[in-house]
Parts: sequence; C-alpha cells; structure tokens
Amino acid sequence: MKKTHLLRRAGLLGAVVAGVVLAGAVPASAAAGDGSAYGVKADVKLLGADAVQAGPFSAASTAGPEKMSLAKVDLPGILVAGAINTEAKRDAESGAVSSKASTADVRLPLLEGALGKIGVKLIEAKCSATQKGVEGSSTFAKADLGNLGEIPVTPAANTTLKVGLGDINVATVILNEQIKNKDGSLTVNALHVKLLGAALQPLGSGDVIVSSATCGPAGLPMPLASGAGMWIAFGVLGAIAVPIGTRITRNRRRATA
Repeated sequence: MKKTHLLRRAGLLGAVVAGVVLAGAVPASAAAGDGSAYGVKADVKLLGADAVQAGPFSAASTAGPEKMSLAKVDLPGILVAGAINTEAKRDAESGAVSSKASTADVRLPLLEGALGKIGVKLIEAKCSATQKGVEGSSTFAKADLGNLGEIPVTPAANTTLKVGLGDINVATVILNEQIKNKDGSLTVNALHVKLLGAALQPLGSGDVIVSSATCGPAGLPMPLASGAGMWIAFGVLGAIAVPIGTRITRNRRRATA
C-alpha cells in the first residue's frame, strides 16, 4: 500500500512539473499592448474640388514593420512634407510599448489663404506605455503658423487655435492632440487640422494629421518560463521532488531487505 501511495505521489509530481512548465511557456494573459505610428494622413473635401483621401504615409507598427521612412509627401493644395521617419516597438520582457513619428519641412497650402505662409522644420509625436501608465508629447522645431505666429516647442496637450477667414471660422488647429482610447491606449497627433465644413464655409471639410503615435496599454512582463523565471520554477520543483524521491528509494530498499 505504501509503495502504491508513493508511486501515486510521484505521478502527481510529474503532473505538477508538466503543469508548471506549460503554464510558464504560455503567457498568463493576452499579448503585450500594441503600438503604431505614421507621418501624414489626409481626408478632406475642398470646395469645388474632388475629395482627397491619402495615407497614412510611412506607417509603422509593433506587428511589423517596426520602422518606416519616406522621402517626401506632396498633396497639391493641401500639404507638402519632406522626410518622414516612424517607429513602433514592444519590449517582450517588460511589456512596455513606445512609438514615435517625425515629419520634416512641413508646409500647409490648405491654410495659407487664411494664415499666410506656414512652415515647420520638424513635427514629432511620441508616446510610451509602461506598467506605470501611458504618456505622450509633441515637439515642434522652428514652427511658424503665419498669422497665428510662432508656437511653443512643446505645446500643452490639446492646444487649440482658431483659423478665421474674414469673419468666418474655417478651421481649428490642434497642437499635441492627445486622445485616450477606450482600450486604454493613447493616441498623440502632433498637428491636427480640422476644416469646419459649415454652411458658406469657403474652404471645405475634413481632417489633416501630421505625425501621429499610438501606444498601449503595456502588456504583462516576461512569462515565468522565459529566462530567469524558468530557473526559479525548476528550483522550486527540485525542492519538492528531492524529498519524495528519497522516500521512494528508502522504501524500495526496505522491501528488498
């Protein structure tokens, strides 16, 4: 009876070993959070012109490709931009996610009738998601928005500027737009132009976004059976297995005697 009992315990130990190893090999929850970024996207309908839907240009994602670049974007009458560089990556060990998008030499012919010449040397959006939370920011280098004047290098979140043509508001310009999504992720649009599209509006309707990054939420850290976690698991199992193995050996010796 004792021998049968010990063999049952040994079998249970084998099941525990397999269970722990398999539990460590499979993450305890869904995959880590996702991230993405792009340089330019436009969806506008200008007065007297065909609708324009373009982009997202130079789109990167944690699902791949993680890095993208593009030499130039030219949307006649809407936007001209130089080099775009984007990146979105995920750290498998910590679960952290980071994304960024930078767009160089930006001009907005779309608004020059209302604001005069507009130029920005570099527009960048970035975000990060860790176990502590999600955060983002935007940076503008050598930015001049015509009649709106110079803008801060790092504008406060959701800074909104009105664009007028005569007595009519034709658009709003949102700097460092930060949107908290329902899934817990954060989207940072460094520059978002919204055409109001109201009656008698002399421009049109739609949106133009320059430099956008989305992050999170962060995923769980490295599963148990990866790296150091695997050795800890086997150490614990060894501490359990040695006493049981010793008792089985002793009982076999007694039975032989």
